[in-house]
Amino acid sequence: HAVAENRIIVYECPPHSQPWQAALFQKTRLLCGATLIAPRWLLTAAHCHKPRYLVHLGEHNLQRPDGCEQTRTATESFPHPGFNNSLPNKDHRDDIMLVKMASPAFVTRAVRPLTLSRHCVTAGTRCLISGWGTTSSPQLRLPHTLRCANISIIEHSECESAYPGNITDTMLCASVEEGGKDSCQGDSGGPLVCNGSLQGIISWGQDPCAVTRKPGVYTKVCRYVDWIQETMENN
Repeated sequence: HAVAENRIIVYECPPHSQPWQAALFQKTRLLCGATLIAPRWLLTAAHCHKPRYLVHLGEHNLQRPDGCEQTRTATESFPHPGFNNSLPNKDHRDDIMLVKMASPAFVTRAVRPLTLSRHCVTAGTRCLISGWGTTSSPQLRLPHTLRCANISIIEHSECESAYPGNITDTMLCASVEEGGKDSCQGDSGGPLVCNGSLQGIISWGQDPCAVTRKPGVYTKVCRYVDWIQETMENN
């Protein structure tokens, strides 16, 4: 499922402006985005689960290193116990997972953990999503440079009417009115950042993406802070 599926992201981020952004690779294949939340820990989507990853940190252009990059291996993953692994494409509840790297990242200007917040964001809040996912759906042409898009949190009720029966209170929805800027899934697992804290994990949405009036759906990180902290402390 974590094949870079169609989801769309728009402008090139200023280099290293999202120093918490990580990329999860299997050998040379970009699987998912992730967010550095502690020197050894990443947060991503549970549907990105694989036995091992090569983690790229401090990246901007995946094809052209600039000396800021760090790579780590990771073989320990902790999907949320509530995630339904047998239906990863249908049941998106608790789509959140911690990944522990074999050794800590060095904190630099280009590699820095993002803070978590127990304060959930309200509708109308402007946020930023980022990733290297596909920029045109449905063909898969991955951009080399990290893309950013500005989006706004929408009302829960509006999201429920877009996806009847599929939205829970641990999901967050965001969109742009015009259609055409939703996150597209090569960015699954990547960050939704609002007011300097991690508020969402790119989880799911319409396929192919950016169908007008179909918002992107994100795992609501503020509801999982206790689980995240307990898991990191116990492992």
